[in-house]
Amino acid sequence: MAKVKSVKITLVKSLIGCKKDQIATAEALGLKKVNDFTVQPENACTQGKIKKIVHLIQVENVK
Repeated sequence: MAKVKSVKITLVKSLIGCKKDQIATAEALGLKKVNDFTVQPENACTQGKIKKIVHLIQVENVK
């Protein structure tokens, strides 16, 4: 079986004052409060979401 790469995404800045589409993207990733984190598969869809809110999050590779 192929091993799927994953990324850990942590919300490091508040969503207050952000555009509605950025808030929706963060919530689609499962991030609601500062310091919330989620582990997502590294694919094109996730990379697009990361690119949209890159100024609000921290991304780390997971082994």
